[in-house]
Amino acid sequence: MASVLFMGALSCGMASAVPAASGQPMSIEKGHFVLDGKPFRIVSGEMHYARVPREYWRDRLKMAKAMGLNTITTYVFWNAHEATPGHFDFSGQNDVAEFVREAKEEGLYVILRPGPYVCSEWEFGGLPAWLLKDPNVKVRSTDPKFMEPAQRWLHRMGQELAPLQLSRGGNIIDVQVENEYGSFGTDTAYMEQIRKGIVDGGFNASLLSTSDSAETPGSLPGVLQVINFGVGHAQKKFEKLHTWQPGGPYMVGEYWIGWFDHWGAPHHVEPAKKVADELSWMLKQGYSVNFYMFHGGTSFGWMNGANWDDNSYQPDVTSYDYDSPLDESGRPTPKYLAARAVIARETGVSLPPVPATPPTQAIEGIRLGESVSLWDSLPAPVSSAEPRTMESFDQAYGDILYRKRVDADVSGELLVDTLHDYAQVYVNGKRVGTLDRRLKQDRLKLALHKGDTLDLLVQNDGRINFGEKMLNERKGILGPVSLAGKPLHDWQNYSLPFTDSASLHYTSAACQHAPCFYRATFDAPVAGSAAADTFLDTAGLGKGFVWLNGHALGRTWSIGPQRTLYVPGVWLKPRGNQIVVLDLLVEGAPVLSTRKHPILGTTTVGIP
Repeated sequence: MASVLFMGALSCGMASAVPAASGQPMSIEKGHFVLDGKPFRIVSGEMHYARVPREYWRDRLKMAKAMGLNTITTYVFWNAHEATPGHFDFSGQNDVAEFVREAKEEGLYVILRPGPYVCSEWEFGGLPAWLLKDPNVKVRSTDPKFMEPAQRWLHRMGQELAPLQLSRGGNIIDVQVENEYGSFGTDTAYMEQIRKGIVDGGFNASLLSTSDSAETPGSLPGVLQVINFGVGHAQKKFEKLHTWQPGGPYMVGEYWIGWFDHWGAPHHVEPAKKVADELSWMLKQGYSVNFYMFHGGTSFGWMNGANWDDNSYQPDVTSYDYDSPLDESGRPTPKYLAARAVIARETGVSLPPVPATPPTQAIEGIRLGESVSLWDSLPAPVSSAEPRTMESFDQAYGDILYRKRVDADVSGELLVDTLHDYAQVYVNGKRVGTLDRRLKQDRLKLALHKGDTLDLLVQNDGRINFGEKMLNERKGILGPVSLAGKPLHDWQNYSLPFTDSASLHYTSAACQHAPCFYRATFDAPVAGSAAADTFLDTAGLGKGFVWLNGHALGRTWSIGPQRTLYVPGVWLKPRGNQIVVLDLLVEGAPVLSTRKHPILGTTTVGIP
């Protein structure tokens, strides 16, 4: 940090563009942020490059500028960049440096949140699943099994982004150390090692900060603290920040202006007027603000996380709409217009016009006429005495099948110890029941005969991304399986990551033995731009996953609340679009369509 934190009022000044580098980072003087020798207030919005198609980054950044933001905040998702140990990908959708550069070109500074843990309702909080292959590793600790790969990540990430700090000609003004550590632990030595990894990775020319919502922050001496909270809590929470950091400056690092959704629960919203009134109060006090989220986007693929609240596992939906000012497809909402009016009024800045948004489209009659049963597409199994976890097979996502041939007649209760997360139980290929971690279902009464085949098909519904429950988030069956009180041994394990579902041996016959893969080819009246955005109606599906033209759209589940999947127009072609659906429940030949508007489910107001 550039100086000791002093008392002082915060100017309402806002930069209209990112200037040429002055050789100095953003500093703190007399209780306020200073840029180029002038008081500076951060009015930021959170937007994650991984949740927005790359082709749309600039459009969303222009929308941010038009709302009155001067800064964009983004996490950097370790698991997206190092999917396998030692192999890094910063290309295409993962080109976070290009995202930062585009923000600069649009006149926006950047707050960088590189973790290595990021939370964000993202799979395992952004930590790679391969960390869990060693059952003894302790993530978010000084355990060398975690810290060594974490330091490697921070250094490699620094090669991409450290040159983009403000004093080096870029626009990164602040770099966060870890994330909400006060809600997880108290190990200052761990936080010091993470701080050192960030600095050694090249971020020695920016302000460093920590961000927390806990009663006791996970902070470090000499590092800026910001506080996180939801709508309606600003006055009380800023009073707390004044006790944490008496000299200022005062910033809400995550102002939760919406909330995320869980499968089987309502869709959450926060009223636009309530947000606007509280935003107005904060700006009048001279506080800095980061909207979480400004634009939520989509947790494409398998990247949704999960929470453990009310002593229950709560997996998140694919949509990360978050009731943000920009909706999931990047279109402004009443909340956007309300926040824009407040920012213009309270800062006195003349804002650019709101960019026009193109129309969406609807497509009818997508018949999933090709199919193949999962049972006809199984890989070679691996034998083991006890069921093995996904991670032991270097598998991060998808399903895993456990098969056992019964060697004697037996009746009683099937008990699966530590199921992660959802299992369908089959006897001789016939589904006889379901076990669901959400509902604390781990047992089922069965009557089996000698020679019967018992199958447990287990789906990973998303790793927990917050709190101490993260420490045991391996997937599959983690403990023993017993029947009528006696342990079942000698299993066949089938690893099912579903990384190449498009090349399966499909036929035109209707699938009659679920789970099934379905495939269809269809044309799009409009394609290749935001004017072709649409929303896949999942009403005819049960539980599964959808791919489109090689892109992983995400999960479906008939329990809702989400009932559409966002389909970016830039992922569509005029002719020959290929859609692949995996469904655990549906049999036959489903017919799908798309809508012009999303269905995110029955609404409840406010954060639970």
